[in-house]
Amino acid sequence: MVCELKQEGFKVKDSLRRVGVPEATYHYQKKRFEEEDPNKVWKEMITELFHKNNGTYGYRRITFELRNQGYIINHKKVQRIMSELGLRSEKFTRESRYKSYKGTGGKVAHNRMNRRFYTPIRLQKLVTDVTEFKCAGEEKLYLSPIMDVFNGEVISFGISKRPTLDFVLKPLKEALETIQKEAEYRTTIHSDQGWHYQQR
Repeated sequence: MVCELKQEGFKVKDSLRRVGVPEATYHYQKKRFEEEDPNKVWKEMITELFHKNNGTYGYRRITFELRNQGYIINHKKVQRIMSELGLRSEKFTRESRYKSYKGTGGKVAHNRMNRRFYTPIRLQKLVTDVTEFKCAGEEKLYLSPIMDVFNGEVISFGISKRPTLDFVLKPLKEALETIQKEAEYRTTIHSDQGWHYQQR
């Protein structure tokens, strides 16, 4: 735990004092760990999970599985170990980010959010974007979620093989239905002002 906290920027002395471990004991154990691979067990578990799921799990899913099994490990550590082992998810690889912004071709809304991505009120601030994914083979899929900043809940979403205007408008209409029924405060929907969102 002290090693993990050290990687997060905490001072070793402060961490040792907090957990009640003498500094000499820490250095002795650290030296023993350094003589062998301190991540040996993690590497074995991560490799087993990766191959058990046919190489389709990335570091986030593997971190989630380890935590489900009762292990405490930082997702950054899982990512680092997978990188060292050359383990990379192949089935559902994210392609270079799709850019829906093609200049001003319609009505551009005022930026009311102004990077204030926090709210204690449900349905007050929603964010959306279009993301492109490359699936098995060369097929591409587009995802358009509308997420509530309050708790990360996805209010609605659309998936399509083409990034059409209807594909973006459908989840927007579904979100508006939820807003009309449940919102207790004025709602702002923030996007990247791509061409979809400039239409009247």
